[in-house]
Amino acid sequence: MSAVTSQELYNNCNDALSLCPNQSYSVNNLDANETFCPGCEDDFTFCFSASNTIWLTFTTNTLGGNVQIDFNNLVFESNPGQGNQLQATLLSAGVPCNAASYAAIGNCVNNATGNFTLNATSLTPATTYYIVVNGLNTGAGVTQAAECSFDISVTGTAVDRPVPTVALSFSSSDVCLNELVTCTATLQDCPDSTDFEWYVNGVLTAQTSLPFYQTTGLSNGDIVEVRTTCFSICTELVSNTTTPINVYSFPIDAGSSVLINAGETTQLTGTTSAPVFSWSPSFNVSNPSILNPFVTPNETTTYTLTATENGCTLSDQVTIFIQESLLFPTTFSPNDDGANDKWEIGAIDLYPDCFVRIFNRWGQEIYQSTGYSKEKAWDGTNSNGSPLAEGVYFYVVDLRDEEKQQFKGSITLIR
Repeated sequence: MSAVTSQELYNNCNDALSLCPNQSYSVNNLDANETFCPGCEDDFTFCFSASNTIWLTFTTNTLGGNVQIDFNNLVFESNPGQGNQLQATLLSAGVPCNAASYAAIGNCVNNATGNFTLNATSLTPATTYYIVVNGLNTGAGVTQAAECSFDISVTGTAVDRPVPTVALSFSSSDVCLNELVTCTATLQDCPDSTDFEWYVNGVLTAQTSLPFYQTTGLSNGDIVEVRTTCFSICTELVSNTTTPINVYSFPIDAGSSVLINAGETTQLTGTTSAPVFSWSPSFNVSNPSILNPFVTPNETTTYTLTATENGCTLSDQVTIFIQESLLFPTTFSPNDDGANDKWEIGAIDLYPDCFVRIFNRWGQEIYQSTGYSKEKAWDGTNSNGSPLAEGVYFYVVDLRDEEKQQFKGSITLIR
């Protein structure tokens, strides 16, 4: 006895298994049955009467023509009293799965014990056809319909279609570092394509509805790949991959940022192998056409070194920070009049790791903050948010800088 198996979904005509051209499928009619009702899927007598049918389907291409359906590797169940012959035919259906609209197409096989073929000619373009397979349930000593596992494939001019391809091209044959590059996918023999997936070095980086991908992030040796699918029925994945991309770059460094006092002069320390370069902005720059000019900025300024070599342009930036003097107000009035409502320390934002503490006259800490800004500034309340009385309070500010500077002083709170 064979093991008990469950019905396949394609036991039902409405759930017929869709066969794609030139592919082999392993199927069976184990535990399949017949549907009883007038005009229902199994209400026909073309070549045989249904007993335990399974349903398969395929759709012809836009040209139509001939089809060949091959059944191979038949393996029958061998239970006592069970039939050992397979039956099959090809049907057209004016109304899907409605037997009253069926017409038999091509040859019919009703006693197959080994490999066999169904053939049909002049099939209509873009039309769905059904293959019905049944186990023989008649004959001497047969009490149970034949059940069989087998391989099936559909070939022929009616289902053949060209092999879809996709080609890749770039907007520029020479790619520069940080250059905006457009990659174009060109499809051939690919109707009903889906969105395009773009991969760089195997990592999905973009999905586009149009066959274009733009990026400024390519590096030397990167590999770009595109993937999409073709055909709404029996979809096929198509893809293409570039060879490693040559991305040209050259060394460029604007130097390290520095902190100077207002009115001081400092020297920029740019380096590059490019023959053509310049600094911007050029205001207060001694010579913007040399790598190491002197600058005297009036305020914190970011300078950009731009260089060109072999048709590629790259840039790097450096910021010269102007040292602002720390200012610790001696009074403030948190009365919600919109003026001087918080104790704001001038230029404290230059020290993001600073530690600020405030004490009352008895030495009790009433406020502390790591980092200090307008948002964090003390508003004259204690740790519970309750307003404090007028009077003198004391602060300790640790800048936590390299010099380990610390400032102490008093604040007068006025209501």
